[in-house]
Amino acid sequence: MDHFRFAKKATALDSLLVAVLVWNAAAPTAQAQTYPAKAVRFIVPIGPGGATDILTRTLAQRLSVSWGQQVLVDNRPGGGSNVGFELVAKAPADGYTLLMAQPPFAINVSLYKKLAYDPLRDFSPVLLTARSAAALVVHPSVPARTLMEFIALAKARPGQLTYASSGNGTSPHLSGELFKSMAGIQMLHIPYKGAGPALNDLLGGHVAVAFVSFTSALAHLKANRLRALGITSERRSPLMPEVPTFAEAGLPRFIVYGWYGVVVPAGTPREVIERLNTDISAALSHPDVLKTLTTFGLDPAETNSPEAFGEFLRSEITRWAEVVKTSGAKVD
Repeated sequence: MDHFRFAKKATALDSLLVAVLVWNAAAPTAQAQTYPAKAVRFIVPIGPGGATDILTRTLAQRLSVSWGQQVLVDNRPGGGSNVGFELVAKAPADGYTLLMAQPPFAINVSLYKKLAYDPLRDFSPVLLTARSAAALVVHPSVPARTLMEFIALAKARPGQLTYASSGNGTSPHLSGELFKSMAGIQMLHIPYKGAGPALNDLLGGHVAVAFVSFTSALAHLKANRLRALGITSERRSPLMPEVPTFAEAGLPRFIVYGWYGVVVPAGTPREVIERLNTDISAALSHPDVLKTLTTFGLDPAETNSPEAFGEFLRSEITRWAEVVKTSGAKVD
């Protein structure tokens, strides 16, 4: 009889253990299925307007519909995007705080002496969402109609030609430094406080050249207020197919994109990351989203895994670290 009672207890204990194991195995799946159960905050590390903000708001609207939960876009500009990056790095790792990362996410770690976050250690990649090309544009007064003519002109006038950027350490600045290095030329960098003032001074002929978002320059190019010498993408843009790529224009290894990708705080459950990857990929293929992206010159990225995006981030960090080191670029 005692043996029977012991066996009965053991059987009950075994059943409880099996139930716990089944629950533990099922919990991640259940978590992914119920996520999101409340509003999600999508951090944009720059102010309203511009490609990063437009892309994030477009995706947020689509995700709100598909999830049946609000996706709130929260602009947190400042510190060269570091304010927004740090906020997300310190947020709970539960999938309810997302970050739309852009090139400064990979650049700042080499540019700033001290950061309150690490782009690889403190974040988990979700996916690359889109890319955008820039163009090397000159004021019409510059006597160069092709990239090779401009390089020859710069070599004939070392350090005399000026190039504008939206600020020290920004993508346009470092693109200019990379161009100088690859072309073997010297130009004088003129930093501005934002892309708008830089473009205005370029239009006014106060500076000779700049790397400008292709869509931002488009109207000025068509009106002959600026001249494009090359586009930084691998292929020509259908918006202005007469503008050659840098490879076609004579500098084959120069390929630079503005890019936009979603990351979350490190430690976010894998199942939630996979759910985000799947749902954001689906949003990117929605006709309304594609139409908006095309209008603003953004190319949706091909479907990619968190691992692929992570590898991309590591390659970007390495690439721009070398440019920062070679150029001696410093922040204000």
